[in-house]
Amino acid sequence: MSKRKKPSEDNSNHDFCDFLIELADYEKNVNRNIHKHNVYRKAANVLANHPTRITSGKEAQKLDGIGKKIAKKIDEFLQTGKLQKLENIHNDEKASVINLLTQVSGIGPAKARNLVEMDIRSIDDLRKHTDKLTHHQVVGLRYFEDFQKRIPRVEIEEIEKIMKCEVEKLDEDYEITICGSYRRGQPESGDIDALITHPHYTSEMCNKQNKDRLKTIVNTLEKCGLITDVLSLGDTKFMGACRLNEGATTRRLDIRLTPCDQYYCCVLYFTGSDIFNKTMRAHANEKGFTLNEHSLRPLGSTGVPGEPVPISSEKDIFDCIEYEYREPQNRN
Repeated sequence: MSKRKKPSEDNSNHDFCDFLIELADYEKNVNRNIHKHNVYRKAANVLANHPTRITSGKEAQKLDGIGKKIAKKIDEFLQTGKLQKLENIHNDEKASVINLLTQVSGIGPAKARNLVEMDIRSIDDLRKHTDKLTHHQVVGLRYFEDFQKRIPRVEIEEIEKIMKCEVEKLDEDYEITICGSYRRGQPESGDIDALITHPHYTSEMCNKQNKDRLKTIVNTLEKCGLITDVLSLGDTKFMGACRLNEGATTRRLDIRLTPCDQYYCCVLYFTGSDIFNKTMRAHANEKGFTLNEHSLRPLGSTGVPGEPVPISSEKDIFDCIEYEYREPQNRN
């Protein structure tokens, strides 16, 4: 859900991860090559979770998701301390500006190109032309520096406490789970992804009677001062900004209201990591199921999904597809 999720410098291969993520951003934002973007992101994820320092491209190539071309880049970086491809990108003003502008929440590659065509070359330039931006983009620009900062785990813990306290005042049966890298035990995160459910909110009850649930929750969190800005708010998804107190760093916050019968599939999906999710989905297919953020369904002989399997915990999903259960911290 975040604009950009960068590996922590706590990992022993963070410098490799940094240049791979920069290459991934370039491929997505400038070249519009999503395949290469995904290849670089996967390699960065693999290296971020490798327990020891990689000392050669040959060693890196033994890891799943790292091929000859990336191994060669690792060797080049180890030998020279830089990457010629990145040097060329940095010297390409248009590419650099597009990459910079897409770091503003709400600005995608197409919008960034449009802004460059209007001779906007920096964040300062952009601040002089807010009339060209949507509400989301204006808020993203206002908190640009804050949104670039990583969020310490202890801060998310405090935000989680406030959310649970305030939402339980509305109804103590609400359940809240902060997902993403936070749930996987990481020391810091790029943003905050929260899922909320209620036993009376089911797939069959997503109707007019329940359409104001999320709006009421957001209004409560605004009144207590946690939520500072709303980027978008629908019946089931909120995107916005929050902070612990006045003067604190403003953070990106996403909240999804999820039917209770879909909750654990949703928690599994938004906990991640991306690589782990792909592994789970592939294994589910091998066992005759299709798995997504909404449900686990058996596949019939024709490949048409059947009715959702009743799920009352994350472990139920693992058990159904005969996959050894992994605690969230072991899904990186």
